[in-house]
This record gives sequence, C-alpha cells and structure tokens, in this order.
Amino acid sequence: MSMSLPRSLLFYGIRRAFSCTARASAPVHNLTVIGSGLMGAGIAQVSAQTGHNVTLVDMTNELLQRAEQRIKGSVERVAKKQFKEDPKAQSDFASQTLSRIKYMVDVEKSVGSDCDLLIEAIIENMKIKQNLFSKLDKVAPSSTIFTSNTSSLSITEMASVTGRADRFGGLHFFNPVAVMKLVEVVRIAGTSDATFDTLTSYVTAVKKTPVCCKDTPGFIVNRLLVPYLAEAMRLLERGDASARDIDTAMKLGAGYPMGPIELADYVGLDVNKFVLDGWHKKFPDNPLFAPSETLNKLVDEGKLGVKTGEGFYKYDKK
Repeated sequence: MSMSLPRSLLFYGIRRAFSCTARASAPVHNLTVIGSGLMGAGIAQVSAQTGHNVTLVDMTNELLQRAEQRIKGSVERVAKKQFKEDPKAQSDFASQTLSRIKYMVDVEKSVGSDCDLLIEAIIENMKIKQNLFSKLDKVAPSSTIFTSNTSSLSITEMASVTGRADRFGGLHFFNPVAVMKLVEVVRIAGTSDATFDTLTSYVTAVKKTPVCCKDTPGFIVNRLLVPYLAEAMRLLERGDASARDIDTAMKLGAGYPMGPIELADYVGLDVNKFVLDGWHKKFPDNPLFAPSETLNKLVDEGKLGVKTGEGFYKYDKK
C-alpha cells in the first residue's frame, strides 16, 4: 500500500525510505528452506500450501521425519478449517500440499539449478550462518536469492561472506508461521530492486503481509518489543511496581493482549537475554540494550518462563 505524506511533514524532511509495494518481478516457483524446526517447517508449509515447490533440509533424517509429521498435522488442521463441509476438498488440499515438499539432508544438493529462493532458518549463531551461506554461495545458481529468517542478527554480516549482496535479504516470519500474518522484508545496502521486489511478491504469494525495513537491529517488531520488555524488567527491578501491576497496567491502560512481563515469560527469558546481550555487545552505549540483572539471574537459574514452568511467574506444567 502506498500513501503520500502531507506537505507539512515533507517540509520538515520526513520522507519514506522506500515502499513495500510489490512491482512486477520474477516469480518464485522453487525454494529451499534450511532448518526443519518450528520456523523452517512452518515456512515450508505455508509455501507449499500456496503452490510453491519446497525442499526442506536438516542434518538428519530423524529431524526431517519429525518435521514431516508436524507439517502433516498442521496442514490437515488447515484443510479442515478451510473446507469444513467438504471431506474430499480437505483430502485433496492436504495431499497436494504435502506432495510439494521434499526432504533432504544434503544441503549442497538442495540448491539445484531450479532453486529460485533460499531461506535459512537455523540456530541464531552468526558464525554458523556465515559458514552455511559461504558454502552454499559456491554451489547455488547465481540467480538464487539468499535470505535469512533471523529475528535479531545482521543480514549485512551474513551477506558479506557471499558474492551475491545484490541477491541477499531478510525474510523474518513470526511464530507460529501458519497463523501469524506478518513477514518483515529486510533490505541491505546492496539488495537490488529486482531482488527486493521478488521477496515482497513471494511474501504476498504465501498470503502474508510484508512490511519492509533496513537492516537495523531487531528490524521493526523486535527493535520496539525487546527494549519495551527490558524497560518493564527495569521498572520491576527498581521496585516501582510489581510484575502483576505492570502487566495489568499495559493490558487495561494500553489495550495490549498481554503485559510485558508475562510476554517475556511466554517468549522465553533465554531468548530475551540472547537478543539483549547481542545488541549490548555490539552497541554498548545504547541504554535501550542494557542488560537486566533480574533477567540474567533467572536464566542462570534455569527459570526460562512458560516452557520451564517458571520465570517471572510460576506456571502449572501440563
């Protein structure tokens, strides 16, 4: 969607950096997703559901078998919801979707001559990601666009180990992929217009809403969300308010569905710490990225939030 800014804002030098409107571009038919965890499997699923041919890659057949079962169950649920009164349509949708996904452990063979797009969705470790991209850059077709699903690491640093900065970008999907409608399309300095348009068109094709930004720490959502969660923790640390009152205030006063403390528990305190630590190391003078003593203590004690049964709050394990 494109909209013009009022002249009063243009007078003060406020302009849009770039538009996320998709222009005519080369369509994505075949893509490779590296990493079959929750994010990778979800990306494979929504791509296959919208007619794309997908190769899903991981280190072992056991990991791929688990992903295949997750995808099968999720696709069947989507089919039942989409075709409530039509069992045949449900069956056809599920079988056609699943037939478009193939599974592979040989990462280099996964980027064959027909690979239009590569989406990396592996562990959040820059060195491991760079090693992967460097390896694949040598064997992938020159036309293949490389992307990362990272939520917090620098796309520019990943692209630096390849010879295809013009065909490199970020595609940050949100969890659970099958449900969440947003994808952040991240453009680095070298990303060509053609690459950017192809990425935006692909996101629209998989029935998601693209929002576009430059390669800034955390992109849009996490750049706003993580400091917000961290400031709530500091408010608690100073004794200004209790965790429960902080959460209640933001739910009833700002209309948020969850308060920041309970949201931090839901996301995972280890995930919050990982992102904050990474940003603080890179930008030590930015107070928004300052570590939280309480967060560090809880993570050291193995209290990571909902997934371990305790974080800032205690949870009943079911």
